[in-house]
Amino acid sequence: MHVLKFIISQTGLLESSVKNTVNLLNQDCTIPFISRYRKEATGNLDEVQVGDIVKYKAQFEALEKRKTTILKALEDQEVLTSELKAKVNACQDSATLEDLYLPYKKSRKTKAETARQNGLEPLAKVIMSQNNSDLESTAQRYVKGAISSSEDALEGARHIIAEWINERSDIRSNLRSQLERHAMISTKVIKSKKDDDNAQKFRDYFEWEEALSRIPSHRLLAILRAEKEGFIRVKIKIDNDHALQRIEHKIITNQNDCSGQIELAISDAYKRLLFPSLSNEALQKAKDKADDAAISIFAKNLKQLLLGSPLGEKRVLAIDPGFRSGCKLVCLDEKGDLKHNETIYPHAPKNDQIGAMKKISFLTEAHKIEAIAIGNGTASRETEALVRKIRFNTDVQVFVVSEAGASIYSASKIARDEFPNYDVTVRGSVSIGRRLQDPLAELVKIDAKSIGVGQYQHDVDQNKLNKELDVVVENCVNSVGVNINTASHSLLSYVSGIGPKLAEKIVSYRSENGSFTSRKDIKKVPRLGDKAFEQGAGFLRIKGGKNPLDDSAVHPESYPIIQQMAQDASVSISELIGNKDILQKINLKNYVTSTIGLLTLEDIIKELEKPGLDIRAQAKVFTFNQTIKTITDLREGQLLPGIVNNITAFGCFVDVGIKESGLIHVSNLSDSFVKDVNEHVHLHQQIIVKVLEVDVARKRIQLKLQTK
Repeated sequence: MHVLKFIISQTGLLESSVKNTVNLLNQDCTIPFISRYRKEATGNLDEVQVGDIVKYKAQFEALEKRKTTILKALEDQEVLTSELKAKVNACQDSATLEDLYLPYKKSRKTKAETARQNGLEPLAKVIMSQNNSDLESTAQRYVKGAISSSEDALEGARHIIAEWINERSDIRSNLRSQLERHAMISTKVIKSKKDDDNAQKFRDYFEWEEALSRIPSHRLLAILRAEKEGFIRVKIKIDNDHALQRIEHKIITNQNDCSGQIELAISDAYKRLLFPSLSNEALQKAKDKADDAAISIFAKNLKQLLLGSPLGEKRVLAIDPGFRSGCKLVCLDEKGDLKHNETIYPHAPKNDQIGAMKKISFLTEAHKIEAIAIGNGTASRETEALVRKIRFNTDVQVFVVSEAGASIYSASKIARDEFPNYDVTVRGSVSIGRRLQDPLAELVKIDAKSIGVGQYQHDVDQNKLNKELDVVVENCVNSVGVNINTASHSLLSYVSGIGPKLAEKIVSYRSENGSFTSRKDIKKVPRLGDKAFEQGAGFLRIKGGKNPLDDSAVHPESYPIIQQMAQDASVSISELIGNKDILQKINLKNYVTSTIGLLTLEDIIKELEKPGLDIRAQAKVFTFNQTIKTITDLREGQLLPGIVNNITAFGCFVDVGIKESGLIHVSNLSDSFVKDVNEHVHLHQQIIVKVLEVDVARKRIQLKLQTK
């Protein structure tokens, strides 16, 4: 099968779209560049559809590579027939391919191989012929050497037959199908671990049974984690009698001495070879499906978090709250540069509230602070209450900011390189403040898995997770755009076509030569060639540069068309930008070329109307219910303001201003069926919830979304 047919069969996209996208990918074009600047070629595919083409293209290439390896191995063994070659080439999935190769695999010494070495293969063939009426006498002829009795001979022959049965692709395919449709997953607690404190979070699965095909992602991952940690045993079950009967029906044609031996061989093949292998395969397939679901949720959450509302270029005082160790303060200017840091001790044991309030007030005035960012960790509520008591001379907004991953950043090489003369507490405070200014620019410095917006992220396939999250970060960075003159190395490394090494060179060049004044100047960066410029230029912004188009999402390759538009309208480019009256009167058909069509021209007009517009909403102040300080303050029926801080397949978690987050189960998100949690709430959304149940002992809070 050709790669195009394979991708089309998996995606249902038009052949022309797939063909052109594959050609662009083969030219080292990136997903953001293709989806943004090559819409005519792709038929207006978005980054998700282009990403699917990338995924299935890689799957096809991996399958073809495996086919090549297998064909060479078969050829080396001199067993490759034209029929077998045709079957291998026709395979469209790895499981069927491996079934075909199974009989020819060089494996460790098996019971069947030992039997062959003892000369029992002819006896196995006699039994499989099912024509022998005196099997005992026939078996007696093979009693020699290591074979001391006819029963030994028959047992060895059965081992060979069992291997033959195991290697039959039709039997494997049939059993695989039964497992896919009818397998049950069951669990039992290990008695010695039943009362273990660490096991209690898994107590729902101490005795559980469910259809493997219908088990939700989060439940399967929880069960597998409980098994891994040694608290439960997991089994996959189907109707064994039915499965054996179906195999017997395929093999046994006569009822005689031979059929009795074949029945024994079938039972042995099923219990020792077929079922262990294929049940593990079925469980792994279910695990892969669960991984995909969990990774998809993580990716959606991460995208929402990265595209969270920025405050913008404001002067910020950031506070990393704490009790005994004090609250770390840092003052940041509009660019996020550190201007001052110190520690205050408003809480126990020092309780210097007056001194702390005076210090915050003084620093706010001295550094012309416009907003205060308070980390949401230990002592957050107490610190927020303290700050709100202060009467500032100017309008100072107060925000509570997620600390998730801040400690990871503060101890990282990136943070050490950025602040070599400051300790981790100062770096963490800076990160909190910068997250308020621009969440995307700061969060890209942290390993996405450490941000804490997924479910079971440490249990899923880590390579698959890392790839998916990298794609999300790349798409978010490029959808927003990057100021090349202020962006960190971490942020620049995600720009289309740039990567870590070129990002380092851009930062070095900027440090040595000053700010870039035009997109053309980017080409002066060592080793940044035409391809990298083509892929990245449209996503890099030049603020206050020579050409106003350099601060837009318009690609430099389209500049001549805009110059022609301005000329035709008898205005300068500066006068054209933002002038809706002129822009809406332009007949785009007059500017269509062989490479730039109406789709791209429509994007250009939208961009010219509002050049460099940030797609993200601006940050809004949020205030928790100040009377709720701990879980014991909660009562059933209370209505509380909250912020969605995590989304899972089974619901979302909400911060209501205390240490424990409450859960809105999917059944409490809406009065109607909820197919996707993200259709009802999004990360960091400010909502009103109703308290349904409070379990203080287990520290669990059940909530309901109030939609009216």
